Amino acid sequence: MSSKTNRDQKNFNQAALDYHSVEPKGKIEVIPSKPHTSQRDLSLAYSPGVAIPCLEIERDPKLVYEYTGKGNLVAVISNGTAVLGLGDIGAEASKPVMEGKGLLFKIFADINVFDIEINEKDPDKFIEIVKGIAPTFGGINLEDIKAPEAFYIEQRLKEELNIPLMHDDQHGTAIISGAALINALEIANKKIEDVKMVVNGAGAAAIACTKLYLELGLRKENVLMCDSKGVINHKRENLTPEKLDFVAQTDSTTLAEALIGADVFVGLSKADVMTPEMLVTMAENPVVFGLANPNPEIEYEVAMETRKDTIMATGRSDYPNQVNNVLGFPYIFRGALDVQATAINEEMKLAAVYAIADLAKEPVPEAVMLTYNLKSLNFGRDYFIPKPFDNRLITRVSKAVAKAAMDSGVAGKPIENFEDYETALLDRMGRDEKLIRMMQNKARSNPKRVTLGNAEEYNVLKAAQILYEEGIAQPILLGEKKFVKEQMKKFGIEIDVPIVDPMDDDQEENRVKYRETLWKMRQRKGMNEYKAKRYVRQRDYFGPLMLRHGDTDALIVGFSKNYSSNLRPVLEVIEREKGVDKIASMMMILTEKKPIFFADTSINQNPTAEDLVDIARMSEMTVKSFAIQPRIAMLSFENFSGISDTSKKIAKAVSILHEKFPKMIVDGEIQPDFAMNADHLSDYPFSKLGTTPANVFVFPNLESANLSYKIIRGLKMAQVVGPILMGLKQPVHVLQMRASVDEIVNLATIAVLDAQKKENEKL
Repeated sequence: MSSKTNRDQKNFNQAALDYHSVEPKGKIEVIPSKPHTSQRDLSLAYSPGVAIPCLEIERDPKLVYEYTGKGNLVAVISNGTAVLGLGDIGAEASKPVMEGKGLLFKIFADINVFDIEINEKDPDKFIEIVKGIAPTFGGINLEDIKAPEAFYIEQRLKEELNIPLMHDDQHGTAIISGAALINALEIANKKIEDVKMVVNGAGAAAIACTKLYLELGLRKENVLMCDSKGVINHKRENLTPEKLDFVAQTDSTTLAEALIGADVFVGLSKADVMTPEMLVTMAENPVVFGLANPNPEIEYEVAMETRKDTIMATGRSDYPNQVNNVLGFPYIFRGALDVQATAINEEMKLAAVYAIADLAKEPVPEAVMLTYNLKSLNFGRDYFIPKPFDNRLITRVSKAVAKAAMDSGVAGKPIENFEDYETALLDRMGRDEKLIRMMQNKARSNPKRVTLGNAEEYNVLKAAQILYEEGIAQPILLGEKKFVKEQMKKFGIEIDVPIVDPMDDDQEENRVKYRETLWKMRQRKGMNEYKAKRYVRQRDYFGPLMLRHGDTDALIVGFSKNYSSNLRPVLEVIEREKGVDKIASMMMILTEKKPIFFADTSINQNPTAEDLVDIARMSEMTVKSFAIQPRIAMLSFENFSGISDTSKKIAKAVSILHEKFPKMIVDGEIQPDFAMNADHLSDYPFSKLGTTPANVFVFPNLESANLSYKIIRGLKMAQVVGPILMGLKQPVHVLQMRASVDEIVNLATIAVLDAQKKENEKL
């Protein structure tokens, strides 16, 4: 292993520990969902008011779903006996994984989770513990329990509990791979009832997968299952009951023999057990699912080089067709919870299979392609299973599961209107994380040089490390070289990136070049040659001059000085875009439900109506670049009245926008709370916003915009990204003072996207 690989692994390991240990520790927390500020609130939340719903639930136990959070609460339960590839590491050591599972439930399906690690290996005792705590939950996800105990535990609990329960290690993999199998066979032009399948592995997942494939139409006589001792055939002895179900009447004893003429290979075992020679013996258009993690049974590149007609899926995100359980379990439980199902039955699992399979055949939305930085994505050999961040999954899979629960008679609360249900599902999933992922993935496709000022600061150095290691950007550190190196050593940050020191001897040629440029640009604006010579030794000017001369692709400055001090040199060196009179800035506010945008937050103190028109236009173009349809509210403290001077200014700007840009979705003057509320908007049927809330808010002046976003940032109500400078010819952004590591990474990511866009415009 190379020293670079060792260093990268060391950095990653430390990053994983830092990620989990930063306050608040872990990955999930409990947040109150009701008001709790007054004595009255507390008297309703607890004694004496809490007694009233208690008595109602005693009278009718089903009302527990009405008066508590049970209907949206899942338990992720493990005893730590089969954790990832780590084996039996115990209950406490499994907790980070269970918390992680809870995080996935929340971010993909808005389901609340308690992770429960039970220090009990005896199956019957484990079952009794789970049964004892089951009334707390609307559903139970069993996780990382070793076979064969997992089969027994799940079966008993399914029989004895009346809430949705699933062992995801078994059925999650079965459902997603089942959907992949349907589509892979369609591409191979083969029918499932005719194919010969070899399953390598006979653990919980392999057994569950094979059973589900039989329900999809696979014939049992066409299946050969292998375990670590070879083919499970009629000559084998001392087999578990689960393996006895798949005893084959065959003389084949090895995986190599079993694969001769096989149409499908499903690997749920370990890396590299399938050789190229074995693959060659398979039938035409072989379907190969190498699902071992982290490395498949045969490497993707090896398989494709061996046979061009291979149709392959793996468990890895860096290859096409990832069989990832997150495509299923969040939405299966979402649908089951929403109808208060008493079980997750076979009908619901099959409904999920077909919903996932069908989705892959539909045209892929632009937002999905942007997330994965793909120019096109069409059903075929390289795409026959949906991508994990396809936001259509929550509606398609959840609805299918809910309908199946209703049709099969296990729904306690049937859904009356599925259109309203779909809307409710979409309202749950407007989260910011997907936008950040989309931006970072797009940046990774063509990372640009981003110069970071204040490079001696820990937050800047840590952000540079993340940008470098994640491949988002090619960082250049701007600062006093000796001090920057000392700080890197102090903080244990080991990255091989350029450090540019404006005072260094090796920058003499650049200083001469930059001095000439600065003097020529500013000689009629009070700048003499002496000043230019002095200024180019300052990083405030050196950074923008690097950008102007193409010695970097983007620039991030700020952090330790006030905004205007950092902005002044930028504006003296970097030109405005054609047609832009005044630049502006925008903040991206990443709320729980969706991103919203504030402008102008940093530049124009008291913009005129004409200035507001320009700010709205620049905001529209910027938001569109994030694959978001901008709906712009021009804000005031009045609604469509035009009484005050502020409202008159806003009304004039709106009038200009409506006349010159009739296709823009923009209106005002309007108060922000009205612009964000569909019911309030319905009071103004003439508004271009209709009844769909705005997501872009143009403020009447700098004070209102700046104070609004800083209150949100200070309260930590949402993640704030920006300020995003709009209207300059080259990508440069100025950080807020004391910006966090995430804020720096996010703004640098936007700078990379800016640089990519500028590059494409030149082509």
